[in-house]
Amino acid sequence: MNNKKKILVFTACYNEKDNIEKLIFKIKEFLPDSSILIIDDNSPDQTNEIVKKLKNKVENLHLIIREKKLGLDTAHKTAYEFALKNHFDYFITMDADLSHDPKELVNFVINLEENPFIIGSRYISGGRCLMKGFRLIMSRVGNLVIKHFSNIKCNEFTTSYRGFNLKKLNSFHLKNVKETGYSFFMGTLFEINKKKFSIKEIPITFYDREKGISKIPKLEIFRTLKNLLMYMVKK
Repeated sequence: MNNKKKILVFTACYNEKDNIEKLIFKIKEFLPDSSILIIDDNSPDQTNEIVKKLKNKVENLHLIIREKKLGLDTAHKTAYEFALKNHFDYFITMDADLSHDPKELVNFVINLEENPFIIGSRYISGGRCLMKGFRLIMSRVGNLVIKHFSNIKCNEFTTSYRGFNLKKLNSFHLKNVKETGYSFFMGTLFEINKKKFSIKEIPITFYDREKGISKIPKLEIFRTLKNLLMYMVKK
């Protein structure tokens, strides 16, 4: 399966020294022929130093270190451009904190054979979200609100676990997504929908991080909903 397609798995990270090594080896366990791109915003915990050392052990491991925190959206845009310039067929994005299970990468690859865009969903049949309390409530409510007002037939708008078939998405580019921060993930779906590409959801399990500190502000969902309102006004 993998030897026919060039696959790039990407994650953006900041202070993920406790998770990044395990993530890299898990990706290679399930997609041994894939390439991995890590973009690190000069983590003070030396995340990038761990990745540098692993480059001597792990084949096709790429690292981009930026001088400072430049935003999640710009990291994804840089990675997308990297994938295009290096002629990858599939581009898969995921979180660096092990909240996304690398074993599900295989299902992404299978589904990308026939679909331009795949999103891993916590909120369809077979999907699970193991977050608890306020974060779970706000995530579920936020996604329902976005679905209602955007009229996009999708249940999951805010996860980064996604797959892009770069050959099929020939008129799409992440650089055209205007939303920033975590709203970028919602904006990506808006742009794909505007280009009239199909969106397929596959079930995933979302795990709460065990190590490190979440970078998502507690009230980020309200910023996302504000951006949704602005998008609907401009539409």
